[in-house]
Amino acid sequence: MPVESAKVCHCRMCQKAGGAPFMAFVSVPTTQVVWTRGEPTWFASSNIASRGFCRACGTPLAYRQSAAAIELTIGSFDDPTLIAPTSRLGLEAVLPWSETIETLPIEATSAWLAGAVHEPVINHQHPDHDT
Repeated sequence: MPVESAKVCHCRMCQKAGGAPFMAFVSVPTTQVVWTRGEPTWFASSNIASRGFCRACGTPLAYRQSAAAIELTIGSFDDPTLIAPTSRLGLEAVLPWSETIETLPIEATSAWLAGAVHEPVINHQHPDHDT
């Protein structure tokens, strides 16, 4: 799939759509997109754009403003490490603490789960590399 551009967007609409401080997208020609698990459900998030999400699990999948290109959420790819953002936008809505994320202590998910009291985790989301 030819990559046109990849970006991180901090705008309030993306914050609300992803329930996160920002979303990361890669822009590709619409003609190059093949949905392998059925078409996403689309929501007109504004008068100029729609957002696609998985009807089964709610995962945000896409942003579409024109018929020519579609923005796909980088985190929804089987291997998101292959697509690195090259720009940022929506800087008027950047949450001040997001600029210092790299300085926060980090912990592996497995270590965090090991310290929690819960039943074993069973992931119901679409597995990577399953299609």
